[in-house]
Amino acid sequence: MESKQAHWEEVYRTKTSDQVSWTQEKPLISLELIHSFELPLSAKIIDIGGGDSKLVDHLLEEGFSNITVLDISSKALEKAKQRLGRKADMVNWIVNDINNFDTNEKFDLWHDRAAFHFLTESDQIKRYTSLAAKSVSGFMIIGTFAIDGPENCSGLPVTRYSINSLVSNFNSSFNNTECKSEEHRTPAGKIQHFIFCGFKRK
Repeated sequence: MESKQAHWEEVYRTKTSDQVSWTQEKPLISLELIHSFELPLSAKIIDIGGGDSKLVDHLLEEGFSNITVLDISSKALEKAKQRLGRKADMVNWIVNDINNFDTNEKFDLWHDRAAFHFLTESDQIKRYTSLAAKSVSGFMIIGTFAIDGPENCSGLPVTRYSINSLVSNFNSSFNNTECKSEEHRTPAGKIQHFIFCGFKRK
């Protein structure tokens, strides 16, 4: 964990939001899928690898009040806290690697845009799948690079997925609700192909 954590701390220490490829002003597809689940505003939500993503900003603006953001980088979370100001006190912030994370809590929504695809070893993927099955009582959203997406991100290899391979990874515990494709335009103007799939706990 230490080497991975050091990598991400350095990324967030040295780069601004317009210098990293994953920045989105408004995470439209994530929000569309979240809205499709018709969750109550009291729903317990966790954003895996949320970093300084603005998803939490939009969820707070919509009135959601039970949000956790988990990321391996403390610097990423500090950036999000500074941006949110006093609203940051309304969020539960966790610094941890998803490979080492464990919890007895149950979440109504588990959201992950671009953390899962950094798991490249089968035992890591299996552990993540088992953790999600244990921790999600309601819905889940997983967003990854598509088959024709980048092979690497921020200098690290990723696992790319088709809709079928992503759905099949979770089908022992989840039913797929829908999947969407996205052409994400990076701040540098490049196009990255993503897929997003929504799931409901069986």
